[in-house]
Amino acid sequence: MKLTGNTILITGGSAGIGLAFAERFAKAGNTVIVTGRREHVLRQAKEKLPALVTRVSDLNVESERIALFDWVTANYPDVNVLVNNAGIQQRMNLLKADAKHNWGYFNQEITTNIEAPFHLAMLFAPFFAAQADAAIINVTSGLAYTPLAIAPIYSATKAALHSFTMSLRHQLSETSVEVIEVAPPAVNTDLGGAGLHTHGEPLDAFADGIMKGLEEGLAEIGYGSSVARLRMSRDEVDKHAAQLYEATKDSMG
Repeated sequence: MKLTGNTILITGGSAGIGLAFAERFAKAGNTVIVTGRREHVLRQAKEKLPALVTRVSDLNVESERIALFDWVTANYPDVNVLVNNAGIQQRMNLLKADAKHNWGYFNQEITTNIEAPFHLAMLFAPFFAAQADAAIINVTSGLAYTPLAIAPIYSATKAALHSFTMSLRHQLSETSVEVIEVAPPAVNTDLGGAGLHTHGEPLDAFADGIMKGLEEGLAEIGYGSSVARLRMSRDEVDKHAAQLYEATKDSMG
């Protein structure tokens, strides 16, 4: 995709990976719109990057996703890039999860990580197909390929988004819309809760690496430890998933 002159919508763009992308896209000469649920966090993002356009939106609600699409396309009709970045991660012991009483809590992860990006991609794809240049960037995870057993729903949702991205890429292959997957490793952000990813890749180095992959025109972009996962054999996946579980199972509680 071209890296300048775009109008870009980034979900979950007020902090972490989304804000790091927003900062780099803005510096490259793009109009950047970020959305999130927390108005005060969006306000802090705009204080850091005054050029940002911000919009409060709860993407877990179908009507708000449609309202976001209508607002963006009406007010920024040149919008041509969607970055589906918003996501949540919940770690759990499945034997203690109490799905009878707490399913609404666990289902949020499915709604945020699957329903919202699927719906937004389907809303924007026909609009983007009428543009000269456009792109949909779906942020999955290295865990889409090698699941972290203590984050079972998260890993499964990212695997689903990876599969959807492949299908979307094929369906849009004869249009102007590029479909790109970004598969991060653990990155030092507050995903899943403060302190869980302090040993992850430095955020700035990761974001710079992804921008390099976009510049090179890659359709699937990993970084650090996630690069090898994108092409692991099934036997390697099984081995890696088992090693991850053994290393982390004591943290489930």
